Amino acid sequence: MFTGIVEELGEVTAIETLGDASRFRLRGPLVTEGAGHGDSIAVNGVCLTVVEFGDGEFTADVMDETLKRSSLGALEVGSRVNLERPMAVGGRLGGHIVQGHVDGTGTVLARTPSENWEIVKIALPGELSKYVVEKGSITVDGVSLTVVEAAADYFTISLIPTTLALTTLGIKQPGDPVNLEVDVIAKYVERLLGASHGGNDK
Repeated sequence: MFTGIVEELGEVTAIETLGDASRFRLRGPLVTEGAGHGDSIAVNGVCLTVVEFGDGEFTADVMDETLKRSSLGALEVGSRVNLERPMAVGGRLGGHIVQGHVDGTGTVLARTPSENWEIVKIALPGELSKYVVEKGSITVDGVSLTVVEAAADYFTISLIPTTLALTTLGIKQPGDPVNLEVDVIAKYVERLLGASHGGNDK
């Protein structure tokens, strides 16, 4: 489990095509401290498994399905990425419960700068709109954020200077894809309510 509090702004240093998958090599000196084979690291909100590690870098295999369903397929050598290690037992839940299981992708529509923050408007897939509410939580590229405005086909977030400086959300431009993970609690509530009313929710 993750919290959506990005620990490090990493970089893609190599991409190797493996037929129906790709192997990414990523630089992240902080998140590789104490890392081991099989450990999990969230990359732009996608939970990946460490294959090899050393010299401040690690590799992770990404299946074709993940590349298609997330924005990882758009990454290139030199791309910056948000990195986070799983929350340790007894650690602080600084953001919200994040599984690292991307629900869909959105697209940055607009950025509106202000004196001390920036409003970012992101297109929202229709099937996810029911899970997004004003003042609710959402994960964008692995960053735990609070929804400012929730519409049927978009939502907005407000980014403080720290988020702009220390995550990829500071450099994303209109047209760029982002990974979205909605609040898992909302999905569980929907499932439970469907079951209690005799629904056949799949």
